[in-house]
Amino acid sequence: MSATKTIQKNYPVTGMGCAACATRVEKVLTQQPGVVSAGVNFASGMATVAFRPEACTPQGLAEAVKRAGYGLLVNTEEEALAEAERAHQERYRSLKQRATWAIALALPTAIIGMCFMDLPYSHWVMGILATPVVFWLGRGFYVGAWRQLRQGAANMDTLVAGSTAVAWAFSTFNLLWPEFWTGRGLEAHVYYEAAAVIIAFILLGRLLEERAKGQTSSAIRGLMGLRPTTVTLLTAGGKRQVVKRIEEVRIGDTLLVKPGERVAVDGIVTQGNASVDESMLTGEPMPAEKVVGAQVYAGTVNGQGSLQVRALRVGGDTMLSRIIRLVQDAQGSKAPVQRLVDRVAAVFVPTVMSIAVVALVLWLVLDPANGLTHGLLALVTVLIIACPCALGLATPTALMVGIGRGADLGILIKDAVSLETARGVDVVVMDKTGTVTMGRPVVQGTTWAGEPTVAEMCALLELERRSTHPLAEAICGSLEVAMGDQPVVALTADENLPGLGVKGLVSLDGASADVCAAGSRKLMDALGMQVGPKLEAAAERMVTEGQT
Repeated sequence: MSATKTIQKNYPVTGMGCAACATRVEKVLTQQPGVVSAGVNFASGMATVAFRPEACTPQGLAEAVKRAGYGLLVNTEEEALAEAERAHQERYRSLKQRATWAIALALPTAIIGMCFMDLPYSHWVMGILATPVVFWLGRGFYVGAWRQLRQGAANMDTLVAGSTAVAWAFSTFNLLWPEFWTGRGLEAHVYYEAAAVIIAFILLGRLLEERAKGQTSSAIRGLMGLRPTTVTLLTAGGKRQVVKRIEEVRIGDTLLVKPGERVAVDGIVTQGNASVDESMLTGEPMPAEKVVGAQVYAGTVNGQGSLQVRALRVGGDTMLSRIIRLVQDAQGSKAPVQRLVDRVAAVFVPTVMSIAVVALVLWLVLDPANGLTHGLLALVTVLIIACPCALGLATPTALMVGIGRGADLGILIKDAVSLETARGVDVVVMDKTGTVTMGRPVVQGTTWAGEPTVAEMCALLELERRSTHPLAEAICGSLEVAMGDQPVVALTADENLPGLGVKGLVSLDGASADVCAAGSRKLMDALGMQVGPKLEAAAERMVTEGQT
């Protein structure tokens, strides 16, 4: 009997407000039939689910998450990520607007509450300012708390909604019926500033969290940006060119890759000769020469020359797509310390609520006269200061930033466990020095056959400026430093020769034009140029020193 096939997918999750929400969604997914494992990263807003396709479907997972009060985007990878990005941008704009208004209203409320409590009608002014903060700008906390209550669960929204509602209700009662307290010899305090400031601070914190989430996903967006959106498809035996969307390309199609364009698929060259920059895959700054029969990969850049490529892997099967999934899986993976945090967060909210209620009851029992006032203050204080956001956000955000920054620098980290284990590494041994460089070639030394004239150096500089090859850029940089400001010579009929170099006609004396060429030894041989023993010896020495 063949083993049951298990597939793993990443799905964006919407509607999460704290680490407890991520734990709740993870629990719902894990309980679904056919799900082998599930993990939800609150910092990235992504769920990684391994499931058996014959036992459950992505749509079924989305329905289960929806019943729990959240959303799971299960469209195609590109559509889901685009929809998640739109949701992020919309949520960020909404949070920015609400946080700005909340701070604008909570600040004068706090100033009045701390400095001008004895002024006439100060309590009424505070109530008028705090009420829209609590029930309009902070309505999301109450909606989220109610949604969780219906599911028999609790999260940070429950803490915030419970504490601010108690503070507002207690203050409103004291504002409307102060004689209830004054008749007992007590002062009717109001705590509108506490409720308003709490809402404002939590909204500001969530705004910063949402901004951090957007920044930490920049590595994924950068990798996805390497994929072109349109391609030039060759039909009718290569005689007709049709521009189509990348999604319409099929295995076996022949594509035309023009100079400067990115390759859209993994394929094989069927016609043409060009230099292709594969540094996004290999880390090597030098372009790879591609001839008929050579393989090319999606996301790499064609430098010079046109290529006809037959598609072998398209869409999600390309090397670039697999790298993107690797980074997504790594960012969504959990280190051992994060699993401990998740277990704590799962029981954190109900524990805090229980402690808050116990504090209220103890005040009522131990101080019958003033216990209600002090007990309510203790209740609100415990609920507010015990928000588990930092607990559930710090570890996954740190992992996302580290893994994302590594991807930006071309370092792919397998998972969070590997990253946590790396802290104990003392020695790193590299088996390929070419990838541990600055990422660009630099001229190490120069040998001339004879003493060059200024005109010859200017000619070489102008010639190399016409080339887009990385070696040409390095030579230009070296010559510009050595020569400084020099007159420009006339260069005409320049020609880039893929895999060889560049040549052109240069007027060194201001009258006649001479053929000038710069490139590899193959180009010199093809042009019949003699390389003297001095240059031969210098070349051999540089090769032995790795200066190639």
